[in-house]
Amino acid sequence: MTLRTAIFFQGRAEGKIEREIKMDLQKPALVTGAAGFIGFHLSLKMLRAGWQVVGLDNVNDYYDVRLKRDRLAFLAKFPGFCFHQLDLLDHLGIEDIFTKYSFELVVNMAAQAGVRYSLVNPKAYVQSNIDGFLHLLEACRRTEVKHLVFASSSSVYGGNEKIPFSIHDNVDHPVSLYAATKKANELMAHAYSHLYSIPCTGLRFFTVYGPWGRPDMAPILFTRAILAREPIQIFNDGKMIRDFTYIDDVIDALMRIVARPPAPNPEWNGLAPDPGSSFAPFKLYNIGNNKPAQLMEFISAIEDCLGLKAIKEFLPMQPGDVRATFADIEDTAREFGFHPETPLREGVSLFVDWYRRYYRV
Repeated sequence: MTLRTAIFFQGRAEGKIEREIKMDLQKPALVTGAAGFIGFHLSLKMLRAGWQVVGLDNVNDYYDVRLKRDRLAFLAKFPGFCFHQLDLLDHLGIEDIFTKYSFELVVNMAAQAGVRYSLVNPKAYVQSNIDGFLHLLEACRRTEVKHLVFASSSSVYGGNEKIPFSIHDNVDHPVSLYAATKKANELMAHAYSHLYSIPCTGLRFFTVYGPWGRPDMAPILFTRAILAREPIQIFNDGKMIRDFTYIDDVIDALMRIVARPPAPNPEWNGLAPDPGSSFAPFKLYNIGNNKPAQLMEFISAIEDCLGLKAIKEFLPMQPGDVRATFADIEDTAREFGFHPETPLREGVSLFVDWYRRYYRV
């Protein structure tokens, strides 16, 4: 095993090393959504670990383009980074990129994000998250990619009330179109994994936060409003529970997972099908903190870091929202040695420090 490959296997349970990915790590890996929150952090970590990374992003204006450009400028400092501004809907452009680089590893973090925006502009979600993902799958099929890792979401658990949410539970009742498109991604990837033997790993992320986060998410919305002495909107009268997961813990999990493609589950039984694995080389994992917290606790942590109290506006539950998220990460911990290490208040403090530096407030 090379030193670079060994980085990804620290902490892994014994007996799993034999499934190490056999790829040329000098070849570039593709990270779509590289200008986005998680895609940026993953690209940065991979570059620092010695990978060659081709970043792809359409740099749309769903939120502040300046933040996306600043992320890309940070990545551009690394000689191993190459960026292409390209939309997944451009299937000819995607074909050209795959032909040029012969990727063995593809990590898809590109998507139209946001639950509430899916109520306003549903077509954007079908185009980006379904049509665009299909183009990516087709490119992986044509070029025999050795591992496709793709972002799903905790939102797929929808109407499920049994917690913690487990990958072994059915997720057939989405409560937003965004969630439905993420569930569709899982189904599409499974079909391609079965038909063309493409190893596919889907990751259900739980409320990721931290430096360089999205401006449309609660941490920046709350921090900006508190500093401006403006009200913050708190839905469901504050009775929300979220499995807040710090970005460094998410990237730790990703770095362990990308180098290990899934194998078919020899114990999979069609009479009692396990939704989390398959007879195909396909697997799902939850990436969460496994320690859910009240939303009001999260707000309190921001208040303490800022030394200011929020002006709170309590509102009813919003369409598409769920009251609680809680990740069962047993499979991720057992197979990859993944254990989130960032306490909520420490993570919030790191986020607020970055916010003040970046926005100069």
